[in-house]
Amino acid sequence: MDSQRPTSASRPPESSRSQTTLRVNGKPHTLTVDHRRVLLDLLREDLGLTGAKKGCDHGQCGACTVLVDGRRVNSCLLFAVALDGCEVTTVEGLAGDGEELHPVQRAFLERDAFQCGYCTPGQICSAVGALAEAAAGHPSHVTDPRTPSGEPVALDREEIRERLSGNLCRCGAYPRIADAVEDVIP
Repeated sequence: MDSQRPTSASRPPESSRSQTTLRVNGKPHTLTVDHRRVLLDLLREDLGLTGAKKGCDHGQCGACTVLVDGRRVNSCLLFAVALDGCEVTTVEGLAGDGEELHPVQRAFLERDAFQCGYCTPGQICSAVGALAEAAAGHPSHVTDPRTPSGEPVALDREEIRERLSGNLCRCGAYPRIADAVEDVIP
């Protein structure tokens, strides 16, 4: 028997797989997905989008951060089938179809806000999500309690650091990451 060929024992039964449609970086993808498959593995292995990285695989480092329906998430923790019909944006899709980088991507380059680059895609997606959350009036742990509910939250250095605290950088590029985010605050 050929050990390279999947056997019925190694493949999940049809009852544990579902057809799932995700709109990834503006393009629809319909796949039959094992119910246990996380979004990160689907993006990297099935769609070839390797920007989001597998760091801790426990949602603690943020290397896998992507945007789902505009909100930042740890893709290593989300089952892909639970996201049926959702819009997923990875670092590869931030700039859209054009040649022009997203303003956050450009700011990271201009500020040299990375060293090894492993965490950079997650940092960038997290920054894009944090900017949108602040603009939508979502408070953080350090937001002044006097800030009117639902009003945009002003992003100072402390807010930026708090909002990006779920993304770890082993190289210690935090000051330049915060600088890059400050550069794109509207």
